[in-house]
Amino acid sequence: MKPNHSSALGVLVLAAGKGERMQSETPKVLHPLAGRPIIYHVLRAVSSLKLSSLAIVVGHEAPAVRLKVQEFVQDSHWIKTPAFFTQKEQLGTGHAVFSGASFLKKHSAVLIVCGDTPLLTYDSLSSVVRFHQTENNAVTLLTARLSNPQNYGRILRSSSGEVLRIVEESEAGDGEKAITEVNSGVYCFSTGLLLKALKEVKPKGPHREYYLTDAVDWVRSHGGKVAALLSPNAEEILGINSRLHLSIAERILNRRTLERFMLVGVTVVDPAATYADSSVEIGAETVLYPGVILKGATRIGKNARIGPYTFIDDSQVGNSAEVRFSCLTSCRVGDAALVGPFAHLRNGAVIGPQARVGNFSEVKKSTLGKGAKVSHLSYIGDAQIGDNVNIGAGVITCNFDGVNKHPTVIEADAFIGSNVNLVAPVRIGKGALVGAGSTITEDVPEEKLALARALQVIKDKKTAGGSKKVAERLRR
Repeated sequence: MKPNHSSALGVLVLAAGKGERMQSETPKVLHPLAGRPIIYHVLRAVSSLKLSSLAIVVGHEAPAVRLKVQEFVQDSHWIKTPAFFTQKEQLGTGHAVFSGASFLKKHSAVLIVCGDTPLLTYDSLSSVVRFHQTENNAVTLLTARLSNPQNYGRILRSSSGEVLRIVEESEAGDGEKAITEVNSGVYCFSTGLLLKALKEVKPKGPHREYYLTDAVDWVRSHGGKVAALLSPNAEEILGINSRLHLSIAERILNRRTLERFMLVGVTVVDPAATYADSSVEIGAETVLYPGVILKGATRIGKNARIGPYTFIDDSQVGNSAEVRFSCLTSCRVGDAALVGPFAHLRNGAVIGPQARVGNFSEVKKSTLGKGAKVSHLSYIGDAQIGDNVNIGAGVITCNFDGVNKHPTVIEADAFIGSNVNLVAPVRIGKGALVGAGSTITEDVPEEKLALARALQVIKDKKTAGGSKKVAERLRR
């Protein structure tokens, strides 16, 4: 059971930066990571806390950031409405926090988190808050030990372990740079002291920025207790400042997702060659083979077989289904259905239980009934196909007349021979048989045979004018 933190706790997420090293006009916190914007992962971690309220400091491309935060609130059915504060000029973390001063005044304590740290976990954040409360700290930092602490502020402690100060790398001497404990950018402050400190912080550096670390120094110099909680997992403090950092975070989140699957009974044959967004869900006893990519709101049932080399996005795959070497987008596959190899299901395709879509077949905005088969080299679009229908090789539903799309209906137990063109709108009745090579333009009644092809003619090559003339006629 999660700890019940004080209702006086507020959370402030800093999401105003542009992220120039990303080399992009897209705000840094909106770059996609594991299928969601970076800030989604931060919000998901903090929203699990028993917090009083949430505020976001925005700046660069503020409307776009607000929109994505609101989408998160809607998607997660979170009952709290976040407040937004605008940092009009990006003048450092201290300036960003002070932008939300009216929010800080409403709380006895505030947890401050950077919007570009998507690997933070609920466990670490809740531990910081609990440590802050139980130890009666004025400031509590989350820290980590890094083998390569470059670009991070170093934590200076006394011989008794008390935090003395945070030294930015640009101000650190050689001895201080050798320190491996670093600041994560996660702080829990007693807000009364924080507000006093922010009013006293002076701008520094060539860009005249206000640093939140200077507020920590001010609190300590005025008698406030500053403590640090060392994270047992250093990877979670990674901040996204470049595309390289983004790729590192992608690998870490993917590993976490696959580990979560395996802990509930999913077999991942080769985790290094398998990718899944953090929003994907999979049932027990399912096997993921190498080369599988699962994205978006994909849901896979129990005892399914996925892959090898299969792409599935925003789709549902039922229990005991199998999908091999195929591409699925916005579709549903029923229980015990078989898809592939080399099938393409897209935009509203619904494959019924025990149905089959085979190699080099495409299904779009169509429903296949139980046990229906589209085994090879066919296109099925805007169609309703009944139970146990057999679609032969090379069958095409001609659904588009150049202006509008038209439906094809094939009722249960019908048999469609190979190389048939079904010119929509058209209906094939229950149990009907369409002969191979036919082009069907009119409805076929139940239990009837339809043939629509030229009568075969056999002539002697000599009386027909010789092979060259025959070939010429055929080319015409």
